[in-house]
Formats: sequence, structure tokens, C-alpha cells
Amino acid sequence: MQASIGTPLYVHLPFCAAKCHYCDFYSVPAEGHDRRGMVRAILAEAKLRAPRAPSTVFFGGGTPSLLEPDELALLFDGLDDLCGWRSSSSETTVECNPESLDGAKAETLLALGATRLSIGFQSLDAGTLQLFGRVHGVEDSFRAYAAAREAGALNVNVDLIYATPDQPLEQWLEHLGRVLELEPDHVSAYNLTFEEDTVFRRWLEQGRLRRQDEEQELRFFEDTRARLAQSGRPAYEISNFARVGRECAHNLHYWRNGDYIGLGPSAVTKQGSTRSGNVKAIGAYAREALDGRRPQAWDETPTEKQRLAETWWLGLRTREGLSREQAQTRAASGSDDEFLMREVRALAEHGVLACVDEHWQLTPRGLPLADWVAKRLLALAD
Repeated sequence: MQASIGTPLYVHLPFCAAKCHYCDFYSVPAEGHDRRGMVRAILAEAKLRAPRAPSTVFFGGGTPSLLEPDELALLFDGLDDLCGWRSSSSETTVECNPESLDGAKAETLLALGATRLSIGFQSLDAGTLQLFGRVHGVEDSFRAYAAAREAGALNVNVDLIYATPDQPLEQWLEHLGRVLELEPDHVSAYNLTFEEDTVFRRWLEQGRLRRQDEEQELRFFEDTRARLAQSGRPAYEISNFARVGRECAHNLHYWRNGDYIGLGPSAVTKQGSTRSGNVKAIGAYAREALDGRRPQAWDETPTEKQRLAETWWLGLRTREGLSREQAQTRAASGSDDEFLMREVRALAEHGVLACVDEHWQLTPRGLPLADWVAKRLLALAD
């Protein structure tokens, strides 16, 4: 299927300085790998399937800022030649880590067309950074942020993780306050999770780590939302907070269940009612792409019921919520949705959902239960 003009583009760079212990995204330590060769492979895949004039572009990973300036230029210029993103993208995000973002790198990224830099602070506690497997220190995060601003970045996000093992709530709020003193445009604040196939999950099962209890996690969640709202950055999605007009347009497109094209190892694509994903192996990915074939590992076509349930799950994560009609349109569904609406109304009776101006939204009581609500809705489509 040919991508529509304007379809958002995601580009996955799989290299990191080191693999974080909580991370379940596909990434590998960069040392010993051919980064320039990976850029050429991504451009080869882009030649096959990049959308024309993407409305937004997101360079994620991995750590895109690990690339050297000449490698970044090869990637950004090559993609522009193939799809014209510089003249079409309203927002171009690059994920960065503190150890690989200095003034020269920030200037390079902005000169090449980046309009939004997302910096992975993750924590302001040195011991926690070490526990996470991060290779940067606390002051490195502040230096990277200063470098981004001094280079002229007008839209900067800071990534943070809270409710880490044994973390006092008071410490987290103090650290959040220090971040807010920097005046970031956007903050992504995530409750620590223990995903399958991660070091943290193994340590949890072995008893080497202990997660916060549910009541304490709820305090973290509610106090985080209140502090960020007070700072002028209300939540527009469960874990994302921004000044008005600085919401991440690319990610909002995901939550509205729109189409997108993913390039790079492990990258996922959604086109119409079909999803597909690339291989999670650098060598296999590069061989297929450079030989002129899409390095696809899987594809699936969810049923209409599944698409509807997924659309509700995604839409309810946002502050705006969604209407019944929007859900049908976004899911490209013409089938009966009463199987879902019965559950939606039942959740409303329990005070978890509310309908405001024909848009269904999670209530303050329902917000911390978003994952539970999602499971209930998705189970109806099986």
C-alpha cells in the first residue's frame, strides 16, 4: 500500500551508548557497529516507502543524537531528497541523551531541520541513574539542556521517570521543581514500569528490586499532575504535559489512531486497517534494505472490533478524549459498536468515564486506572 501524502514519518535509530535496564525498545550499544552503514540502509528503505511530504517527523531510538554531524547530515539530507520533509513537516523531533548532546551537536540538529529536541534526563538522582544503567550524570543533563537552548532550540522536552524503587515522594517533587526551573516547553513523566524482557523485570522477579506499592504510586501520579498543571503545563495525555501549543503533534497523531510510516530496525507502520513491523536485527535489516527489499518481519490486520477497541483505548489516554463518531471514523469501522458502548456506559456509572460535550473522557478517578480501562475494552474485541 502506498502511503498517503502527508503521512507522519518515524525513523528508528537503534544505537545507544548503553542499554538501559528498564528499556524494552529495540536498541543495541553503538560500539563496534557501522552507524553510517545503518544510515544508508534507512535511506534505502526510505527510497522504497517513505511518504511524500510527511506532516511530522520523529527521529527516535535508540539515541539519534549519538550520530556524528556528518552522519546526521547524510540522514537528514537524504530523507529530504526522497520525501521533501523539510518543506512539509510542522514538527520535527529528535530524541537526545545528555552524554551526546553538546552545543555543536544541538546547532547541527537545528541547522539540519530539527524543530523539537527531547532530552532524556530520566532522573536527578545519581544513584538512580546508575541503577537505570544510564551513562550520564545529573550535571550532564543540565549541560545538555543549556546547550539546546543556547543553540536556539525553541521547543524542548524533558523525559523523566518517577516512582522508582525506594524513591521518596518528596525527593521526586523537589527534582521535578528543579526541572521546571529550566522552563521546558514539554515534560514527559512516566511511572516506572517493569516490562517483559528487561533487566528490571528480571531483577523484580528475583527480588533484587521492589516496586512502590499502589497507594504510593497513586500519590506520585496525582502530585505530578498537580505540580505540572500548576506550572502551566497541564496533562494532555496520561504521561505528557505541555504549555498550550507545545503538545507533541506527532504523538497526538498516534493517540488519534492515525496512519504513520516507520523506517529502521523494529519500526512499526500503520496504514489503514493494517499494521506491520520491521525486523529487530541490525544485520538482517541492513541486508534486506540495501538489496532493495522492505525488511518486514510481520504484519497483521485487526478486525473491526479490535480496531474500535484500540481507538477507544488510545483516545481515552488524551485530555480531549473522543466521541463515538470519532471512534468509528478513526477505526474505519461501519460495524455495530454497541458491544463497546455498553462497557463505556457501565464505566461511566462507576465514575471512571464521563461524557463532556459528546466526548468521552477519563474522570479524575479514572485517570490512574487508564491501563485497567484499556484491558477491559480490548478484552471485548477478542
